[in-house]
Amino acid sequence: MADQTVPAVGTAGPARRQSGFFARHSTWLLLAPGIVWMVLFLVVPLGMMVYVSFWTQTTFSISSDLTLQSWITFFSSETYFGALLRTLKIWIIVLALTFVIGYPTALFIGQFVRDKTVQTILLVTCVIPFWTSFLIRVLAWRPMLGLEGAINIVLLRLGIISEPIEVLLFTELSVVIGMVQIYVVFMVGPIAFMLARIDESLIEAARDLGASTWTIFRKIIFPLSLPGVVVGAIFVSVMVLGEFATASALSGRKVNLLGNIIVTQVGSLKWAFAAVIGVVLTVIMAIVIGGLLRVVNLRREL
Repeated sequence: MADQTVPAVGTAGPARRQSGFFARHSTWLLLAPGIVWMVLFLVVPLGMMVYVSFWTQTTFSISSDLTLQSWITFFSSETYFGALLRTLKIWIIVLALTFVIGYPTALFIGQFVRDKTVQTILLVTCVIPFWTSFLIRVLAWRPMLGLEGAINIVLLRLGIISEPIEVLLFTELSVVIGMVQIYVVFMVGPIAFMLARIDESLIEAARDLGASTWTIFRKIIFPLSLPGVVVGAIFVSVMVLGEFATASALSGRKVNLLGNIIVTQVGSLKWAFAAVIGVVLTVIMAIVIGGLLRVVNLRREL
């Protein structure tokens, strides 16, 4: 009889133990690169910013002695606290206007245009302004909004106004106009994506059951598009709350937002005070995003 080699007992043990280890910890091994990245480039910088905000800041120097001086200065100053309130006010206005303008636009693209090619063309058309520099898009509003700008000229020639409107430029209104034009596309995109996913059979079934157009919108279309609204609101909120360039360019530095103050303080080497404002902005953004995410479960809906 031919010799039969019997494998030694336990020779596959290490390999099995190794494969078992990877099987048990595969999730953490896959998440490890992302976790390391988030810790190094998000958690550590945020922690450092909080730490620096408690440093002692003088006119010409800064030391690592911990103090509440910068925090007290921020919340006790009418100028800085006023900038906080102004930032929140402009954020609310811009968020509301981007929704009012963006939702009907997205509704037209996602529901009334059924051809996927035409939908793509319309969405690309909305994105075309982003093919140019951000600063160019902002500064392009100056000749539009000035006393002798295009808007005033048109209104004067149509006889709607008798003299140029002064509040169109170098005011909060000009800042709002610029931000709405720049960021409305971030509201249109997510909403149009969610609207395009709605099954047409749901709407047809509702019509067959006698539901009116308003009822269909209120009971079917808007609830199903709500995740897109939340995503768009998050995009707009994060960018508007951190804005500084649009305010500087269109307000002539007359409208100071928290972002403008951070730039000024960093330029003056007042890092502790800039860190305080950065922490305040981060907390505000976290509260806003957390509140928006409670409106809808994006993990389940998207």
